[in-house]
Amino acid sequence: MEHPTVFISYSWEDDEHKKWVKELADSLLSDGIEATVDQYDLSLGDRLPQFMEQSISNVDYVLIICTPTYKSKSDMRKGGVGYEGHIISGELLTKGNERKFIPVIRKGNTSNALPDFLVGKYGIDLTDGKQYENNYEDLITTIYGAKKKPKVGRQPSYINITYTKPENKDADEPIRILGIITDEVTVPKMDGTRGCALYKVPFRLSKRPSDLWSQLFLAAWKSPPRFSTMHRFGIASVIGDEIILNGTTIEEVRDYHRETLILCVDEANRKEVEIKREEQRRREQEETRRKRHYDNVNNIIGEIEF
Repeated sequence: MEHPTVFISYSWEDDEHKKWVKELADSLLSDGIEATVDQYDLSLGDRLPQFMEQSISNVDYVLIICTPTYKSKSDMRKGGVGYEGHIISGELLTKGNERKFIPVIRKGNTSNALPDFLVGKYGIDLTDGKQYENNYEDLITTIYGAKKKPKVGRQPSYINITYTKPENKDADEPIRILGIITDEVTVPKMDGTRGCALYKVPFRLSKRPSDLWSQLFLAAWKSPPRFSTMHRFGIASVIGDEIILNGTTIEEVRDYHRETLILCVDEANRKEVEIKREEQRRREQEETRRKRHYDNVNNIIGEIEF
């Protein structure tokens, strides 16, 4: 039988803390989890960097035992904790596997125990308190992947209307370009290569567009209603609430791209409204068809006796 695997990252503080970490490893092992910790798995003569790198890379989860001392060492990149911080930060950056790294608060709280690279992550509180057992059980179910949210059931029979989402006033507002994000404009390379004088210019939108709107805008930019001879078809992208022209200059934006941007935004707004109206019409037709069907079924059921 395969077992889930974890690596325990912690700071060498005092004997009491090391004992606590070892007892945590013992509990995990007894619960069927292959826990790797230096007190069991590191032998005299082993290379610490290699042990850290392989342990972090090869396990399913990394439990980071957070204390004020751990935070201080990690933030200042001191000792083994600092080296592990480099490895973890690198894996988060390159692989984006956020859920692999679980903060475990042993001492302190989220503000004074979590290192900078873990700020904002949801962790588990294993400080010695009344909730220890419940929180430990929550950790185990997370590691085993047993935390399952129940599926959404059927609408109760006594509810005889179709649910519609509350109206979102902002949803119907057309998207506008608010302006250029000055501090995100990049600097041209100017190294003599082709296009080295061009750079990235981002534009803030009035709200985050839908995926549909983004596709419609890019399609409009590829074939705009009107454009100048300076128009470049492949430089536009939509990321979050930004439109980015990557391969232009601020002068070109002023003289050529501004008008095309406005046209393409308006075109995406118009087409999105048309598509959504058509989708709404189809949904209403389908709902009417379903209602007629079940009305007919209910009428006939009343005539059937067993």
